[in-house]
Amino acid sequence: MDLTPDDVRDVLHALDSSGLDELHLELADLTLTVRREGATGWTAEQQVLRRPVLERGAAPAVATEPERPRAAVPDGMVAVHPPLLGTFYRAPKPGAAAFVEVGDKVGEETVVGIVETMKMMTPVHAGVRGTVVEFRTGNGEFADADAVLLVVDPASGMAGLGEGSQ
Repeated sequence: MDLTPDDVRDVLHALDSSGLDELHLELADLTLTVRREGATGWTAEQQVLRRPVLERGAAPAVATEPERPRAAVPDGMVAVHPPLLGTFYRAPKPGAAAFVEVGDKVGEETVVGIVETMKMMTPVHAGVRGTVVEFRTGNGEFADADAVLLVVDPASGMAGLGEGSQ
């Protein structure tokens, strides 16, 4: 798994909002250490780790997983993806009403859920005007970058969704 500049930017954004001074992340082929440097911000050290050399032609012990495309949605529909990976919640707190339900009209800025990453709650905005037609990620389920949280039909029911609708 390679970290993109956007991934690192998301980590730094999450850290800026937290009380942490350092984060050490180890992946299969990568180690990333991020430290707060006083008022000047963050510094990052990235080290690419090489797999050990195999002796006598032995087969690798780790199977690689093929990259998977984002889940398809029907033509004309819009998939809403998480802003970053984490646990998806449909309501602001346990026992509260969901932000939106199937059949609800949404606008671009309508909050349709939240994603919890490192104890931080990030709102998920619809990003499109339309009607919620399906949830593909359940409440409390982990959502990675490829997850489709919900599907919106931008062509249905737009009359009656005013500029002030959130």
